[in-house]
Amino acid sequence: MADDAPPAGIDAGVPNPARMYNYFLGGKDNFAADREAAERVMKAAPEAPALARRNRAFLRRAVRHLVAEAGIRQFVDIGTGLPTEGSVHEVAHEMDPGVRVAYVDNDPVVLAHSRALLSGTADTTVTVQGDLRRPEEILADPELRSLIDLSEPVAVLLVAVVHFLPDDDKPAELVARLRECVAPGSHLVLSHVTDEERAGDAREGAAVYRQAGSGVTLRSREQVHELFGGFRLVEPGLVPLDEWRPDDENLLARQAGRHLPTWFLCGVGRTP
Repeated sequence: MADDAPPAGIDAGVPNPARMYNYFLGGKDNFAADREAAERVMKAAPEAPALARRNRAFLRRAVRHLVAEAGIRQFVDIGTGLPTEGSVHEVAHEMDPGVRVAYVDNDPVVLAHSRALLSGTADTTVTVQGDLRRPEEILADPELRSLIDLSEPVAVLLVAVVHFLPDDDKPAELVARLRECVAPGSHLVLSHVTDEERAGDAREGAAVYRQAGSGVTLRSREQVHELFGGFRLVEPGLVPLDEWRPDDENLLARQAGRHLPTWFLCGVGRTP
């Protein structure tokens, strides 16, 4: 993505959380304004890129668990962000090429990139526009429903997205409305920033995101746990990123980052 040639309708001078996250992950789909905002976050939280990578690693482990152990064969990834290595369909297809994945986002840059990247996987993936604040519209989307059968169990992924909703949006109610639309045996995969440690630095980083047009709401462990209302948390429950079913892939990362603050909590829940 060239800084001097943004897609039509995109203001390259305004930082965007998805492109900032892409920068943290070492991607190139970002503009100067995104990089500058990300660097300001890193001044308050130098570990931000490492935590972004650990968040992606949690996502991969959760997808593997759901395919290999829970028997899930369809995913709805809401707030998917810009495509990156180890996307949901890539991880799932390593175990079962028939797994179906619907990617959902409200960012036009994300949608354009996702559709271009997934053009060769039309049988098993779809990218649709949607907003978590209107959950029923997401799950009623004709393109999504052409691929995802809501009468069968599905995994809904809300990875590093709910903290962009303020309390006024009543995020726990939004998640509950998603739960009501899916079949028994469905799962929720969620990660969320918290201010359990170094609250001052966490708030400073959140302030940068407010300047990027997407405020971050830091929530306590209890508040994050409330988002799983109606879901039964699978072991090991609600934990820091590296503690959710660690494997050999993130062993060195865990050792190198063992003193990182617990700024993300994550978990996987299952409906009865």
